[in-house]
Formats: sequence, C-alpha cells, structure tokens
Amino acid sequence: MRGGGAVRSTVARVRLVSRLLAVLSCVLTVEAQLTGVLDDCLCDIESIDDFNTFKIFPKIQKLQERDYFRYYKVNLKRPCPFWADDGHCSIKDCHVEPCPESKIPVGIKAGSSNKYSKAANNSKELEDCEQANKLGAVNSTLSNQSKEAFIDWARYDDSQDHFCELDDETSPDAQYVDLLLNPERYTGYKGPSAWRVWNSIYEENCFKPRSVYRPLNPLAPSRGGDDGESFYTWLEGLCLEKRVFYKLISGLHASINLHLCANYLLEETWGKPRWGPNVKEFTHRFDPVETKGEGPRRLKNLYFLYLIELRALSKVAPYFERSVVDLYTGNGHEDAESKALLLDIFRDTKSFHMHFDEKSMFAGDKKGAKSLKEEFRLHFKNISRIMDCVGCDKCRLWGKLQTQGLGTALKILFSAKEIQSLPENSPSKGFQLTRQEIVALVNAFGRLSTSIRELQNFKVLLQQTR
Repeated sequence: MRGGGAVRSTVARVRLVSRLLAVLSCVLTVEAQLTGVLDDCLCDIESIDDFNTFKIFPKIQKLQERDYFRYYKVNLKRPCPFWADDGHCSIKDCHVEPCPESKIPVGIKAGSSNKYSKAANNSKELEDCEQANKLGAVNSTLSNQSKEAFIDWARYDDSQDHFCELDDETSPDAQYVDLLLNPERYTGYKGPSAWRVWNSIYEENCFKPRSVYRPLNPLAPSRGGDDGESFYTWLEGLCLEKRVFYKLISGLHASINLHLCANYLLEETWGKPRWGPNVKEFTHRFDPVETKGEGPRRLKNLYFLYLIELRALSKVAPYFERSVVDLYTGNGHEDAESKALLLDIFRDTKSFHMHFDEKSMFAGDKKGAKSLKEEFRLHFKNISRIMDCVGCDKCRLWGKLQTQGLGTALKILFSAKEIQSLPENSPSKGFQLTRQEIVALVNAFGRLSTSIRELQNFKVLLQQTR
C-alpha cells in the first residue's frame, strides 16, 4: 500500500510540475513573440500597450457608459441570407434582453420628431420631419440648427460608401438593446454552427483560394506537417490591401476570443453565476505551443486592427468638432459632457505618433485601385451579412456591432477628402454618420481597447500561476 501511495504521489508531483512548466512556457513564449514592430506599419506593440493603458482605456470605458452610446438599435431576427437557419441557441446565456421603449432617452428614440417638437407645430416642418423618418435618415447626432439642410441631407443616399449591411431601424423587428446589461462574454455557443460562420468568413471572403488551407481550420483536410506555413507563404505574396483585409478579420476574431476568455462562466451556485478570466481557455486559444505558433500571430493582428480603428477616430474628429453636431439624448447637461469626453479622446488619438498610413492603400493605377477598393468594400459588406447567420443572439449582437464599427472605420479612412470639406454649420451630402454607425464605432473600438487591457491581465495571471 505504501509503495502504491508513493507512486501516486510521484505521479501527482510530475503532473503538477508538467502543468507549471506548461504555464511558464506559455508566459515566456507569448511575451517573447508578442513584441516589437508590427508588419505593414511602423508601430511597435509596447507603444500601443502604454498608449491604450494610460490614455484610451479609462476614457473609452466612461464614454461607453453614457446614454448615447449604451443604447444600440439592432435587428436580431433577420434571416441568414446564405444557408438555411440552423436554429437559435437555446442556452440561457445566449439570450439578449431588449430594452423597453420607456427606458430609452427621448432624444434617441427612432421617432426623433421629439427632438423637433417645437418645429412640429408648423405643419410644413412636421411634414418634412415625417418625410425624413420615412427615408430612414433621422440622425440624432444633429442639433436643432439647419433643419432644412438636415431634411435635404436626409434624401441623400450614401449606400455606395457603406462597408456594412445596415439594419433598417424602422423595421418592427429592430429593438433597442442596453449594451451594459447585455455584455459580451462566453455563452457556450460553439460547434458546427459557429465554425460554419467563421469558415464562411475566412474561406469565401478573405481573397483566399480554396487550395490554400488556413492554420487550425478543423474543417480542412489534414495537411501533415504543414503547420500553416504554406498559408503564410501565400499571404505574404498578396498585395498590401488583401493582407490588410485578412489581418482585420483575424484581429477581430482574436479580440472576440479574448473577450470570451476574460468573461467566462467559472461556476454557478444556486443560480448565481460567477464570471471571470479563464487562464486555461486563454492558453488553449493563444498559447504558441497549443496553437502551433498561430496564437501570437492572431494577437498581433488584434494590435493591427486597433491601429486601424485608432487612425479612423483621429481622422473623423473634424466631423464631431463642428458645432452642428451633438450627441443628442434630450439631456442637455449629459450631452455636453459626452461630447466633451469624446473630443478629449479625439485629441488623444491625434497625439499618437505612429499611426497606420491609409494612403499606402489603393495607391496604384487609378482604375485598378478603384476596382480593388470596391472589391474590398463588397467583401467586407458580405461579412457583415454573415453576422445574421450567427445562432446565438448575444454573439450575433456583438458580432454585428463590432463588424459595423470596423466597417464605419473603413468608411472614414477612405472618405478623407469629404471629411476635410465638411461645412461648419450644416450637414454635408458628402459625408454623414448615422447614430447607429457612431455607437458601433465607439463601442467596437472600446472592445479592442478592452481586449488589449485584458491581454495584459492574462500575462499577469499566467505569471502568478507559475
């Protein structure tokens, strides 16, 4: 008996040492590989970490708590346009609780004639407001100035500039969601349905031939000892624009996975769930050994995506700096504070000295560049439509929001001339953002900022478990 006990004790110690060595290996390899200058830009990871920690993260967290940015109108009932519906997830954590209309600030509600209630006493102005609503063009970022210009702009169709398939906010299926009460976290949604969505995104929209298999794709046939090297040989041979496209999608995927690892259901006792960071899940998704070197590449793409959206925020600042633009909820004091905080964040984004240079994209032959840009836009728009195929409502909500946020960032980056020529005191036909786009833009960047912050937390947790 003693001999058997000694053997079991030895085996237990060996297993413990093995786990500790594995954790230590994860810490060292993640930190060793996640450093230095990113590809296709002149910015290093350490500078982004410091800038996000001390400048962006605290402020963007506060901004996301403001009424203007916490309520997002979304249609979670749109059918999948590409394959038969797999059926919705029945797991309780997949559920999204819509916000009752009575809880929505009066200035945000879709029937934004409330904002023009004084003008509504005039029948002609009432008719104009109703016409604007019918066109689905009510933009609650605008103050009461220049009503005629607002109505004129409402008739302008800028669909050619959109990188996303926008929800029709006038649809009876569109509902307001309080993002603070429906946080992004691990819901248990996984398996064939989830993989089908990501497989469609990567295989059909990332400019990739089917003969090239991306690493760790469970739906691809076994490739022996390839370990994805043929994929990266192919990727490095692409033009800058197509490399950027892949990195954006990979970075978004990495960010979403980080959120799920950081807000994981650890246990549930007497119906009370406890959410928190899951180190084992993080290691499974990002450890260089477990992912055959793929994890650090994904995390670098997260940083690249952060740079893209950071650049978009710095470029769109002039749009919001105009007096004609308010973050209108009906609460004048809070609206003023929200705009002041947003402008403060814009000042920080403009102070960053290692921005991605979007002018390096679509810079060749004009005809070829225009065609490539349109192909880029349509591929991304297609991905935004795939979000309606996600079976988990909470995953669909945050997938749609973050995809729309990135699409809005791309729209901004490639509308530089229009933004520079904006009139100070009236809306412009050349460039506009709807409230839906603004809320998505800020919250999507907030999610990236949180991802990078959570990544620092996981590094600390991994060190503590040595």
